[in-house]
Amino acid sequence: MEEEKRPSLRLSAREMSLVALFAALSGIGGFIRLPIPYIPLTLQPLIVMFSGLLLGGRLGALSQLVYLLVGLLGIPIFAQGGGPGYVLQPTFGYLVGFVLGAYVIGRLTEGREHLHRGMLCVVILLGIAAIYIPGVTVLYLNLLFVQQKAVTLSTAIKVGALVPLPGDLVKLAVVLVLGPPIRERFRRMGGGSGG
Repeated sequence: MEEEKRPSLRLSAREMSLVALFAALSGIGGFIRLPIPYIPLTLQPLIVMFSGLLLGGRLGALSQLVYLLVGLLGIPIFAQGGGPGYVLQPTFGYLVGFVLGAYVIGRLTEGREHLHRGMLCVVILLGIAAIYIPGVTVLYLNLLFVQQKAVTLSTAIKVGALVPLPGDLVKLAVVLVLGPPIRERFRRMGGGSGG
């Protein structure tokens, strides 16, 4: 009986480099921001989309997890600083969502030879939802219990999802245009496990 092939827990030097690169890009993306109340608009969701698309689910999620852990260790790479106290920030759920979003996008695209833009659009929307669900949840709980503001869930959804959604749809459009050709070149160069 043949043993099922499982993905190795070890990373090659190339995989480690790609994970580190996308973690660094997420940090840089956090400094390119449009400050609005509670949820600053940053380039980070764009990096999350590309990390999942190019690296696949495992490495894409790992790149965002590395970014998250480095920030929690105290390196000020988050949009508003860093350190373990950042878990009390209203935006912390979005950082967790970056890990989930990269994983969802990567898992749903890896192994596919060709990505049709319609399918890619649906996958990226699912990735955005994976970012927003923990993001809005933590935002709501933070405003209610940490900041002790009388806020409804519908207000948290409006502030945490509907306000940033137009910007994230623009990022989705960028990925729809640039993602497939970049992914094809990336695959030819032997990058990641994005397919």
